[in-house]
Amino acid sequence: MIFNKRTYDYMVVGLGNPGITYEKTRHNAGFMAIDKIADKNGGSFNKHKFDSVYGECNIGSKRVLILKPETFMNLSGKAVVAAASFYKIPVSNIIVLFDDISLSVGKIRVRRQGSHGGHNGIKDIIELLGNDKIMRVKIGVGEKPNPEYDLKNWVLGKIPGEQMEEFQKALDKASLAVEEIIKRGIDSAMNKYNG
Repeated sequence: MIFNKRTYDYMVVGLGNPGITYEKTRHNAGFMAIDKIADKNGGSFNKHKFDSVYGECNIGSKRVLILKPETFMNLSGKAVVAAASFYKIPVSNIIVLFDDISLSVGKIRVRRQGSHGGHNGIKDIIELLGNDKIMRVKIGVGEKPNPEYDLKNWVLGKIPGEQMEEFQKALDKASLAVEEIIKRGIDSAMNKYNG
């Protein structure tokens, strides 16, 4: 008996670092946003493969692979390429969620494609895919308090309590933006959420 492997219309990737140490840090905004997508759309992260935890959900009429790389941020591309290759998901149907220090807390930005903008996770994905035409939803975590502040310490720091409400709103918007992309297209999502 031959079993056909499942087919997916889209792959949605949340970027972050695995482990309790990194929970609720700025750099794990992508993990937190994809958790909201899973919760809202009946998905769960119940499989381990591709150096990731992953699962699936349905958004509208589309079957969606949801994935959290466990390679640590700077090596995210390995997981993304492995899963996309295995399930034959084209680059044009990959959506990546990640933190952005150039956006204030509470803001998101939807992009059709572009450079990595200094983000090591998206940089690794672009390099290993050999393509920068990856849809992305950037989640604002705010700028460093001053230019001398260590970037690594900033992104690995936790969102302060007084910003948590705005940050949660951004995570909700990010999950809605992904749904909009899948249901109505990237242009509709950019028009609706790039305020």
